[in-house]
Amino acid sequence: MEPRPLGRSGMSVSAVGLGVMTFGAQTAPDEAFAQLDLAFASGVSLFDAAENYPAPTMAATQGRAEEILGSWIAARGVRDQVAVATKVTGPRGLSYLRGETRRLDRDNIRAAVDGSLRRLDTDHIDLYQVHWPDRLITTATRPRFIHRPDGPEVVGIEETLSALDELVRAGKVRHVGVANETPWGVMTYLQIARQRGWPEIASIQNGYSLLNRSFELASAEVSMRESVPLIAYSPLSGGLLSGKHLAPAPVAEPSRLDLFPGWADRTRGERLRTATGAYSDIARAHGLDVAAMALAFVLSRPFVSAVLIGASKLSQLEGNLRCVDVTLSAEVLKEIDAVHDADPNPFR
Repeated sequence: MEPRPLGRSGMSVSAVGLGVMTFGAQTAPDEAFAQLDLAFASGVSLFDAAENYPAPTMAATQGRAEEILGSWIAARGVRDQVAVATKVTGPRGLSYLRGETRRLDRDNIRAAVDGSLRRLDTDHIDLYQVHWPDRLITTATRPRFIHRPDGPEVVGIEETLSALDELVRAGKVRHVGVANETPWGVMTYLQIARQRGWPEIASIQNGYSLLNRSFELASAEVSMRESVPLIAYSPLSGGLLSGKHLAPAPVAEPSRLDLFPGWADRTRGERLRTATGAYSDIARAHGLDVAAMALAFVLSRPFVSAVLIGASKLSQLEGNLRCVDVTLSAEVLKEIDAVHDADPNPFR
């Protein structure tokens, strides 16, 4: 597994990381251990969690994903061989997690990191990420920009970064990152860090796939010029690019489309079916598995440090890990771009 530098942090991560979002819900602990064993044996060193996982998120299961990951690391004795990444949740919803007043302020971040350290059974987190900005932003589910002045309750980036700096100086966190962030947000974090001598963000974790290349519109330039690489999540667009949802017969086992309320609404429509079918045709014509092609495409982008894969079943993970052996030809890349150019970014 190819190690890749994480920006200017001095830290390297495996090109493929394992996301543990399903652990403790869709994925039972014994199955999760099997996935972690397979990923580690295949060279995966980056394992990505969040304090609010597993998903679907609920009070009864909150934190189980971190607990399972921490239990596996302790049982296998591999703490010094893996990079543990997790996230502090932003202010939206999940009132059971530190109450209705949860924000990205100093007290909340301190409480969040201590909880994650306890569940992960470790004394430090290698990459601690802000899961969502405190302010309202344009996202995949809010695709049109609407400017709303920040209310008095919104915590500024300077206070958030100050709290993260304290965690780094205390040794609880090695490096910091952001997720679901905008180019303005990334540049603001960097500007404040450079002015204050605080840690610069090492990475940005946003969604990116064949069906959602919106990161390229502005964020990719920031990523390249400022050395803040992308850790790409949802590289198969919630499983759409596995090809299984194109089948005329219904999928026998529950999938993310069945388990996540509202997710299915984002994955319906003729545009998505047409684009997914076109990518499946390209893969078939070149003797490729469509999921492996989709993952290999993400890995081929110069602004990507790692692609996060997640699976509810071991067989899915086995197939997805094969992407590291796939090199896409110039012809395949040209055909992929032609599909994208005909109807960019249908995944919303």
